[in-house]
Amino acid sequence: MRTLIISAFVSLDGVMEAPGGGGDYRNADWTFKDVPFVEDVYEIKGREQEEAGAMLLGRRSYEEFLPSWPSMDEFARYNAMPRYVVSTTLKKDDPAWPATIFDNLDDVARLKESDGDPIIVHGSAELGKSLADAGLVDRYHLLVFPLLLGAGKRLFSETDKDSTKLKLVEHEVYSNDVQKQVFDVL
Repeated sequence: MRTLIISAFVSLDGVMEAPGGGGDYRNADWTFKDVPFVEDVYEIKGREQEEAGAMLLGRRSYEEFLPSWPSMDEFARYNAMPRYVVSTTLKKDDPAWPATIFDNLDDVARLKESDGDPIIVHGSAELGKSLADAGLVDRYHLLVFPLLLGAGKRLFSETDKDSTKLKLVEHEVYSNDVQKQVFDVL
């Protein structure tokens, strides 16, 4: 069985929208314009790329990543691994960055049941909430930025579901006050 990992840049108040820019979000690019860059913060991103065996995205994230990720040398391993997109509206992937399209979470559950390295989910707020609500998330890799953004898409669901217990398995605080928090879902 594969581990499903949600990897996210998140503000202290739980916002994960447009951390690197894009879209028309009022605080777009907040990870770079509002917090000093410290290279060590991003060590976990390189590790994720080396350890992952597949990438899972929502439709919007797939479409936002499509113009840049396929040509970025720093994402060579991601570009070579299988990609899956959960969407009921995307009917065809882009040949420049091929992906298998899933139209429901049952497909994700079957993917998790297969043998292989972890499945990494990047930048997909709505998908992350749906996966968590369905009990499919095994781990969270969070880079928590010392910002209160107030509004924006949030990482965690606001549904009336039972609480989810997490166990902190790795953490670090960097010189720019960003915190790495790695949680296993219990």
